[in-house]
Amino acid sequence: MTSEGSSRSDPNNKKDLPKRKHPRLDHYDYSGAGAYFVTICTQNRRCVLSHIVGRGLAPAEANGIEYTALGTIAEEQLLLLEDRYPSLSIDKYVIMPNHIHAILILAGDTAGASPRPTVMDIVCAYKSLTTRECKRLGQTGKLFQTSFYEHVIRCREDYEETVRYICENPMRWYYDELYTEE
Repeated sequence: MTSEGSSRSDPNNKKDLPKRKHPRLDHYDYSGAGAYFVTICTQNRRCVLSHIVGRGLAPAEANGIEYTALGTIAEEQLLLLEDRYPSLSIDKYVIMPNHIHAILILAGDTAGASPRPTVMDIVCAYKSLTTRECKRLGQTGKLFQTSFYEHVIRCREDYEETVRYICENPMRWYYDELYTEE
């Protein structure tokens, strides 16, 4: 038990907890037709999805990614999202050791009575399905961080820059802000 003058935080007192930021744009329809760049990080940025080969020392075409068993599941589940959500197409993606970048394209038309999925619906389903499949291989604990980063791609130039970033990500692994020792 802590006293009132103590510098220790009371874990039961919610106002001591840091306020979680909601990075989504206010009043933006994330189910609307368009292109969305998402980044999903592993829990504690553990390098469990892939290994970068070539390490930037070889010519660019020799640099690549080798998936772990969990990374293979992550790719399979990412591509299966198109079957789950007919209005979705996975445009470009890369599965790095501790994060995934993807461009999600949502079409404006949907079939059936179900409402169009939002980017959050899609990412949450992806994380849940991937985690479930990875647990079958013995993965314990959380696989992914709670939230994810998204960016609404607004024009052709923005799209081309995002595609370039995704494609060059393995070559820049050591300089990436999400880089950690494997």
